[in-house]
Amino acid sequence: MSDVPSPHRLLAWYDRDRRVLPWRAPPGEAADPYRVWLSEVMLQQTTVAAVLPYFQAFVGRWPSVEALAAAPVEDVMQAWAGLGYYARARNLHQCARTVAEWRHGRFPADEAGLRQLPGIGEYTAAAIAAIAFGRPAVVMDGNVERVMARLYAVTDPPPRAKPTLKALAAALTPSDRPGDYAQAVMDLGATICTPRKPACGICPWMESCQARRAGIEADLPARAAKPERPTRRGIAFWTVSRAGEVLLRRRPPKGLLGGMMEVPGTEWRDEPWSLADAGAEAPLPRSALLADWRLLPGGVRHTFTHFHLELTVATARATAGAAARGSWCPLDRLVEQALPTLMRKVVSHALAKGY
Repeated sequence: MSDVPSPHRLLAWYDRDRRVLPWRAPPGEAADPYRVWLSEVMLQQTTVAAVLPYFQAFVGRWPSVEALAAAPVEDVMQAWAGLGYYARARNLHQCARTVAEWRHGRFPADEAGLRQLPGIGEYTAAAIAAIAFGRPAVVMDGNVERVMARLYAVTDPPPRAKPTLKALAAALTPSDRPGDYAQAVMDLGATICTPRKPACGICPWMESCQARRAGIEADLPARAAKPERPTRRGIAFWTVSRAGEVLLRRRPPKGLLGGMMEVPGTEWRDEPWSLADAGAEAPLPRSALLADWRLLPGGVRHTFTHFHLELTVATARATAGAAARGSWCPLDRLVEQALPTLMRKVVSHALAKGY
């Protein structure tokens, strides 16, 4: 029985059982830095299955970093809708422009240079350096952290364990085929060393796994207690003109859902809203409405990283030519708008209630 994990054994497994993904180069071919970068940004805090259709749509529409840089940022935001964290879409576009305009379409090959680009942090820089440029780099995503925690039976919960896990991962990272090795560890975590019911019997590192030897593999990595998410509340104002247009507005460029289009509404707060106290935030004065605002039954619930949100939808019809802080959009063209998932829920709720 070997106590030392062998990178070469893992690479042999990877050569046989690697996942075929559209951003990966075939064996023996160089990876495309644009595809590696795009996939890594998309994969942050979501799954491969969720990213696949988005990635295919992006590269079909914008096959190079120069093409993405030339696209209007509104189009990029719209194409990103549903992947969450819209600041990443803005940074993605800004990064593409930086690479295209200042670096003639070429990404830096080293971690330090990559981290100078908009939206590229420690993990993404390491992943691009290793996978696209063959630089030895410590690539630490959730899959890698889980593999390391089990391989060495690290019982401290995150984030306290992160420095230890990174040091262990660094000691294992080979100078030969570092990109394939990084992808191999991620594949191992995604397909065998899974969060629940790891398939230890077919793991290429099972003989070296200290957690398996101790019978605690299912308990690692240790889970830190998560604080309970608070719930915030608001009212969205679904305003329809006589011409069948809906009032939308653009959110400020900074902050949550920055730069996205939205159905106008109140601020989000802990206390519930009533129409009486929300009136000051309505997008149109009563004089511009054909009737008072009325609340639709039910509501919309959405969960962000740090809080839950409950929105009630108020509806009214506007008089012809009503002036508003926003823009009027025909109902049949709402699909063309850069609406985040939350606002698509508001649209669906309003339409489902027959308004």
